[in-house]
Amino acid sequence: MKLNFPFSAIVGQQTMKQALILTAIDPFIGGVLVFGERGTGKSTIVRSLTALLPEIKAIQGCPYNCPQITQECPHCAEIEKGKMEKKSTPIVDLPLGSTEDRVVGSLNLEIALSQGRKSFEPGLLAHANRGYLYIDEVNLLEDHIVDLLLDVAASGENLVEREGLSIKHNARFVLVGSGNPEEGELRPQLLDRFGLSVEVRSPNTLPERIEVIKRRTKFDERDHDFLDFWAKEDLKIRRKILRAQKRLCAVKSTDKILEKCAELCIELGADGLRGELTLLRAAKAQAAFENKAVIDIAHLKKVASICMGHRLRKDPLDDVGSSIRVEKTVEEILGK
Repeated sequence: MKLNFPFSAIVGQQTMKQALILTAIDPFIGGVLVFGERGTGKSTIVRSLTALLPEIKAIQGCPYNCPQITQECPHCAEIEKGKMEKKSTPIVDLPLGSTEDRVVGSLNLEIALSQGRKSFEPGLLAHANRGYLYIDEVNLLEDHIVDLLLDVAASGENLVEREGLSIKHNARFVLVGSGNPEEGELRPQLLDRFGLSVEVRSPNTLPERIEVIKRRTKFDERDHDFLDFWAKEDLKIRRKILRAQKRLCAVKSTDKILEKCAELCIELGADGLRGELTLLRAAKAQAAFENKAVIDIAHLKKVASICMGHRLRKDPLDDVGSSIRVEKTVEEILGK
């Protein structure tokens, strides 16, 4: 089994860590978009999330990770009884060169040729159900794959009709995309599907950069003391996530919070109502993570930049970055 770098041991990048933790608490917040220069640990952080995610219960052997037998599942429909098993929350990589068949699934040629019957071979979307789908260099993804993702993200289902097959299965996952903004922009339709967005940068102080080197060296050497210490730190975060998941529904909001969410979105000129809904969900998850019963202004401040940074209308005459605009507006409306 491949050993991932400990989540807690990553130096800096607190905002990206926060965004991923919030989606672990409430997957319905939406995906996470991470833009930044090369070598900032974007992929490392996503893959290290495995240690924090609670295990899921699924039908044993089901490639769709079904929590119970259902006639709608191509696998479960063929069995009467199925044993349950615990498995890690899936984190599936979608490589840039993936074909449409690899993503959505296709006819299993081996069974077709050897047994003479049609059988569906599940794709990446099936394996990512109830988990995470990670796309590195998401801004370079081919348009026809983007179109597929948009359809599935909107419906939560993957429908495949080809080679005489008609298959539909659940495909609900948290979409995580990373990329370098210098290599191209993301299509607006896909950008809108991400609940949170984060800008990451390399550590800019000497102590931080030295600490990165030290920790990476110890990890590569499989230093037992290093791995044991950070495994315990990861376990602490995992327990906080589990506790937050259980109390999430009990966290309350107030009319004042709703008013501030709407006021912030209006002032920033965000399109649609996704901004308010994401703000409220993210603030609720943040409150649950901090073991609070009611959302307050402080929770809104902590999530505002990652919820709104990618929702601003672009003004070619405005030379101020989106993050600075959000920060200024947050200070005006929510206070310093």
